[in-house]
Parts: sequence; C-alpha cells; structure tokens
Amino acid sequence: MSVATSLIEESSGRITAAPAETLYQFNESPLLARQSQQESNARSYPRRIPLALKRAKGLYVEDVEGRTFIDCLAGAGTLALGHNHPVVIEAIQQVLADELPLHTLDLTTPVKDQFVQDLFGLLPSALAAEAKIQFCGPTGTDAVEAALKLVRTATGRSTVLSFSGGYHGMSQGALSLMGSLGPKKPLGALLSNGVQFMPFPYDYRCPFGLGGAAGIKANLSYLENLLNDPEAGVQLPAAVIVEAVQGEGGVIPADVEWLRGLRRITEKAGVALIVDEIQSGFARTGKMFAFEHAGIVPDVVVLSKAIGGSLPLAVVVYRDWLDTWQPGAHAGTFRGNQMAMAAGSAVMRYLLEHKVCEHAAAMGERLREHLRILQRDFPQLGDIRGRGLMLGVELVDPNGAPDALGHPPAFARLAPLVQRECLKRGLILELGGRHGAVVRFLPPLVITAAEIDRVAEIFGRALAAATGAE
Repeated sequence: MSVATSLIEESSGRITAAPAETLYQFNESPLLARQSQQESNARSYPRRIPLALKRAKGLYVEDVEGRTFIDCLAGAGTLALGHNHPVVIEAIQQVLADELPLHTLDLTTPVKDQFVQDLFGLLPSALAAEAKIQFCGPTGTDAVEAALKLVRTATGRSTVLSFSGGYHGMSQGALSLMGSLGPKKPLGALLSNGVQFMPFPYDYRCPFGLGGAAGIKANLSYLENLLNDPEAGVQLPAAVIVEAVQGEGGVIPADVEWLRGLRRITEKAGVALIVDEIQSGFARTGKMFAFEHAGIVPDVVVLSKAIGGSLPLAVVVYRDWLDTWQPGAHAGTFRGNQMAMAAGSAVMRYLLEHKVCEHAAAMGERLREHLRILQRDFPQLGDIRGRGLMLGVELVDPNGAPDALGHPPAFARLAPLVQRECLKRGLILELGGRHGAVVRFLPPLVITAAEIDRVAEIFGRALAAATGAE
C-alpha cells in the first residue's frame, strides 16, 4: 500500500494521508484567528505554517479541518521516533500507572537512575568513563547557560569563542553566542559579554574565499593563531562552543578534519570544547552524536530536544575535570521531569535495538540522491548538504552575480514560496540559514524508504510550482 493511500490507525479513528493530487487552500480558522489576536507578536512558526493541529501519529499530523500533512519538521528535531510512538506512550503510561512522582527537583528515583545509565551507555566510552551530568531547566538554552557557568567556573576565564551561523538558544546569555544578528539587534547590549566570533567552515560560502581543504586549513590556522598570538587582542577563552552540524544556521556540517583540528587546538591551549548536540544528537545525523563523525571527545556536550522522548528535558554532560562548581551553582524547578526521563530512556533503547543510526544514514542518502536528481532540472538548488536525516538545500538565484567561489547568491524570495507550495501539497518543511534561503528536512528518524520517496516527489512538484516550471 502506497504512502499516499496508507491509513494510520488510532484508537480514536484514522488519519488518512492526502491523495497525490490534493492542493490545500488555507483560510484563517477561528483557532488561528484567536491565536493571532491573543498570542505574542513573537510567535514564529504559525506565520509560515498556519495550521491548527488536532491529532498526530508517526510521520503524520492532522489539522482541525481534517487535512493530513507529512511532518518533516518534527518539533525542530525533537520527535526522533515521530508523533506518539508506541514505546513513548507506553513509558509515559507506565509512570502514571505506577504512581511515580512526576516532579522531584533533583532528587533521584529509579527512573532517573535508569535514564542516566541509558544516556551514559550511548556516549563514547572515553567520555562515559569520566562523565558527570547536570539536569537543567527543560530547554536547550538553559543547558547552554549551565555549560557557560561550568566552564567559566572551572577555568577562571570568562571569554567564550562562538561561530558565525551558530544557534544556541534565545536566553540572553545563549543569545550572545548566536551568529544571527536579527534577534540580538533590538536588545542593544546583551547581559553576557566576552564572546568572540570565529568563521565557521561553511564550504559553499567559504569565509576565506577558498573552499575545500584550503579553506579548512586557513580556518584552523586562523584559530590557532588567535589562541597563541600575544598580540591577537583576544584573551584566552574559557571555552569554544560549536555545533558539529549547524541547524538553524542552514544545516551546515563541519568538516570532520576541521573538527579534529579544533579539538587538537583547544586541548593544547587548555580551552574547554563545548559541542551543542541539541538538534543533531540521538541518531539524527547517522551517528548517535554528530561529533562522533570526527571521532573526537568534547569536554562538554549540551543535550535537549530528542533526549526527553518528545517531552521537555535538557542536560549537560561533561568531563569530570570541569566539576568544580559549588552546590546550587545551577538549578531549576523543572529539572526532575520523570515522564520525560522515562520516555527518553525508551527512545534511547529503541535507537540502539532497532539500529536507527544506520537507518537514518541510509534514508538520508536516499533523500539526498532524490535531491541531486532534482538539481539537474532546477538550477535553483545550489547546495545539498547535511548528514543523515538532518539535510538542507540552499536555494540560489542562477541569474545573480556569483561570489568569489563562483556560486550564485542566495534566493531569499524563492524559499518561502517553495515552503508554501509544499504545505499546499501536504508537506511541512522549515527554512533557515542566511537570508532564510535554506529548505530544511528534519523528518522523524523512523521514516520509511517509501515515505522518503513521497517527500521528494512533493518537494519536486512544489519546486516546479514555485519556479513556474510546471
């Protein structure tokens, strides 16, 4: 049975995938009208994805109008196993049936202990052998704040190096590390200071105008010189924070040789390396953690999103040499979410038992090949990149003036048109990157080969409609 006609069984009814020829029209429903009237002007996703959702199962969501969509946003990567996966539902129901405490601050429980053992079991052995864990408030940005406190306390230094295009959260400290200027501009001076930005190895738009191995070499040389030159004007930092694959910045994977060089340089300088795995962790990139593609061991790993099995949870895992802060140095009321820990354990076990890393790698390559085929007919597909099921396509204007590397400029006006045409055909995608010109694919990791083919088919039709090539 094809994905286009398959039925997703639920106890309350059925969700039916939309036929291939369906083109949805979007008029503001009463729910969306009230949301627009009553919610903050800071709301974001509803402006581009104007849906009021009612039910969800696996890869699919259904709105209040009865329309079904393939969800390739998946809670910005939170839903590793998709919506309402049976192992997640069973874990949550078991916590309730056993009358376990739902909220324990940082007091331990058998559920919490099992969660820690499951998580440490996924870490590279060299990190797990000396790992410590801090439970944070239930958001990635709070875990980033904790990581900043941790490294500054342990090193006695305050400066942190971050990278252009980086995204580490929206609290004021984490926002200081963000490459994008948009969210920071209205705030003026941020609460956190001492952040120095470095060029990220963005191969398609190499900041050194070189690309390839030459661009990587120049990038590492620049960083090494910065940390060792007494006239560089930059104090030795407490840490360097990096995403092994930038998510919001445009799905830009760091070259593995660059990551190895970064680890070598920071280790030699006595600078802690923080890797932000909030979006890229838990099999998303075809490895359990994205930094494993380079075979490195960070000093600090920041985790959230998929770690709670779709429920709010965030932690910092770090090497024990950093564990010098005092009791209460980082706290938060909602750091004892037992249902999230139970659901997270269930997801972690599922990822291992069902070899989801390998599946994500294979499905990512299948989607990438579809995109390469589309690229032959659509010169607007400039760069196809990412790892596993964390993929992005940078849309370009083939008629625009090329940059130093000969690549056309980003096509910012086209991206929202493609997103809208995808939505009309029942496919939810998000945008990101410079100028919002990168179409991002973050489907649940259990997506099937047939569903990958369906996603690519819809994307191709949407691209044809948006470019006038129908």
